[in-house]
Amino acid sequence: MLNPSPATVSRVAWGVLGYTVLVVLWGAFVRASGAGAGCGDHWPLCNGEVIPTAPALNTVIEFGHRITSALAGLAALALVAVVWRGTERGSPVRKAAVAALAFMILEGALGAGLVLFEYVAYNPSIGRAVWMAAHLANTFLLMGALTLTAWWSEGFETPRLDDAGRAGWVAATLVATLILGAGGAVTALGDTLVLGGGLSEEHPVVATLLAARIFHPTMAFVTLAILGAAVASTRTASGRATTLGFAVVGGFVVQMAIGALNVALQAPIWLQIVHLLATDLIWIGMVVWASETLAAPAHEPAMAPAL
Repeated sequence: MLNPSPATVSRVAWGVLGYTVLVVLWGAFVRASGAGAGCGDHWPLCNGEVIPTAPALNTVIEFGHRITSALAGLAALALVAVVWRGTERGSPVRKAAVAALAFMILEGALGAGLVLFEYVAYNPSIGRAVWMAAHLANTFLLMGALTLTAWWSEGFETPRLDDAGRAGWVAATLVATLILGAGGAVTALGDTLVLGGGLSEEHPVVATLLAARIFHPTMAFVTLAILGAAVASTRTASGRATTLGFAVVGGFVVQMAIGALNVALQAPIWLQIVHLLATDLIWIGMVVWASETLAAPAHEPAMAPAL
């Protein structure tokens, strides 16, 4: 069997990343529509059946998400196989692909936990909020690993840590974005319980979630400030990194406008999906920016004098 070419490895990696984003969006639709209990508290079975018979709409939605998630797991496994045959021993692409597979397995475990603990539909509990925040953080790490697999398979340089200041700015930006995303997951849960489930705002858990809503937009402004400072402070890294940084900042501003519209329209499901899609794309861009920023040498070589 012939080893796949670098172009094939790259296409497979980008394809798996794109498919994973679609699966994540479908999962958000499951949560927003309240269909998470469509298979009851059974996992991996659906209402005690391998394939549900005469399923209700919520069952179709939830079971469909399980099927697409299982296919995403197989895709991650196939990606590791392709990368292993198409790259050399010690390649960072291999490490990124294996990390993606590990995060994919953990993603499935977290999804199963949501079902088994009945943290689905309109269940109001602090445990569910914490679990969803962890789920979102792992989703970001999964997409980050897939992004690096695809980006490095294109032949771009891998990060180095010989510039502590630059590494600090990048780390601060990524951590702030992870915290922002986790807060967004909790905010979305509050919207689902009140707007979708019709739960009273006086419910103790719901009241807590609603009171915490101010954290998400506040953290968005904080993250934007950190991102802007990071891009400004690392402009000497490389021209590509600078361009990517400005693009991510612009996308972040657009994302904040979408978030404001989401609040104004009382979080319709379609806009929640658009909001999450923009978030995923910004995160992917941010990971690429981070890789390119850290790949540049700590000190640019001096230019030769003009003759």
